[in-house]
Amino acid sequence: MQAMYLMVAVVVGMQQQLVVPRMVVPALAHAQVALQGLDALDALDALDGLDGLDAIYAVDTWNAGTLQDEQDPTDSLWRAARQALNHADYQSAANLFGDLAHRYPTAVRAGDALYWAAFALYKNDNLDRARSFLLTQQQRYPKAATLRDGDALLARVQAALAKQGDAAAAEWIRRHVQPTVDTGRTRGGSCPGEDDDDDLRIAALNGLLQMDATSALPILKKVLARRDSCSAGLRRKAVFIVSQKRGTETEDILLDVARHDSDPEVRQQAVFWLSQVGSDRAVTALDSILSSATDPELQDKAIFALSQIHQGRAGQILRDYAANERAPDEAREKAIFWLGQQRSPENAAFLRGLYAKLTGEELKEKVIFSLSQMGGADNGRWLMDIALNEREPVEMRKKALFWVGQTGGNLDQLAGLYDRMQNQDMKEQLIFVYSQRREAAALDQLIRIAKTEQDKELRKKAIFWLGQSHDPRAAQVLLEIINP
Repeated sequence: MQAMYLMVAVVVGMQQQLVVPRMVVPALAHAQVALQGLDALDALDALDGLDGLDAIYAVDTWNAGTLQDEQDPTDSLWRAARQALNHADYQSAANLFGDLAHRYPTAVRAGDALYWAAFALYKNDNLDRARSFLLTQQQRYPKAATLRDGDALLARVQAALAKQGDAAAAEWIRRHVQPTVDTGRTRGGSCPGEDDDDDLRIAALNGLLQMDATSALPILKKVLARRDSCSAGLRRKAVFIVSQKRGTETEDILLDVARHDSDPEVRQQAVFWLSQVGSDRAVTALDSILSSATDPELQDKAIFALSQIHQGRAGQILRDYAANERAPDEAREKAIFWLGQQRSPENAAFLRGLYAKLTGEELKEKVIFSLSQMGGADNGRWLMDIALNEREPVEMRKKALFWVGQTGGNLDQLAGLYDRMQNQDMKEQLIFVYSQRREAAALDQLIRIAKTEQDKELRKKAIFWLGQSHDPRAAQVLLEIINP
């Protein structure tokens, strides 16, 4: 059942922006996490988690918490309203849910009926009446199962109304987006969790996405000016929303947050989004952060941000950092990796020259990998030279040989290497390289080694890989070895 929830939520969540009742949120949250594998995008985590309500049409989960006796007078109205909503007949659904709440105000379902009526009205763009129903739910039904879902929907309704010029709605957004002055705590008496999409302030902050930059930026600046721990979750999301607005003020805000916010994750998100700005000021700030930061996560974000800015100075900063022997090896490895992803002639020449200056095997391995990913004849020749250089550590030679094979190195050259190699480890690596190629000449080499190699262990390696081949010639050779 959980798998079905995830599949429906993923498919439908890509179609519409909707508000999901709390009973469906766990399945959607798991789908959200599954779809957001990159660390760099953590800022988006809670912003779209409320999408995909139509998923419940298929899984029928909304009976939870509202089960009634079969003789309940609200039962027929509830069923009819639900059927109308399932068929996207929003006007009928709004009328039926509204009628239930009006005729049976003391029924257990009355508070939830107001939520569903408001949702149907929201879908039908009847925003004023949807707002009225949600406010009534808050005032009269504080124990309704869908109350917090109503908070989230109200924030969307208010944001849509604010976008249309409704002053009261805009004021509601401004008022609810900020933590309280004293404690920054929620209605429930505790700080909102990092992924608490149902928190009223989080929902109001999400509503800012629908407002124009002129209206939203002053509110966001006030949120980001706070330094208390309880508003850290809000500030992380505020950083993302700021990053989506273009202009010099956006750059100023992100730079200030990256340098001064008290929460490490908030600073990291600001550094990450500076990569989208890409100005000289942003590059200078990222250079300063990279050289002075002691937090490895912040260093990683600065390296990534610089790698995404395609201007000469950003690339030079990364090259200088990769060559800096005083910098942490792990951070240097990240810089080497991202230099390899840019595939520029300058980076390739730099990495080939850097390799000879390095002493650490992990750094050398990263250089080999980065150059293998760049491709090109010069890098291929360099990798082959490393593989053939007997002064190099065997592990580095094996890595270079592996990537020569994986990246389409000249098979004639690879085939000729076997008899020239004296080191057994390198011969084993060559056998593996041959096994990974699909050309007939590679299989010829395995067959030759399996038949003629004097070293028993090497013959066994070749025979093993012949056994993994689906080529009829391999099967014939194995039969000949079994039955000489």
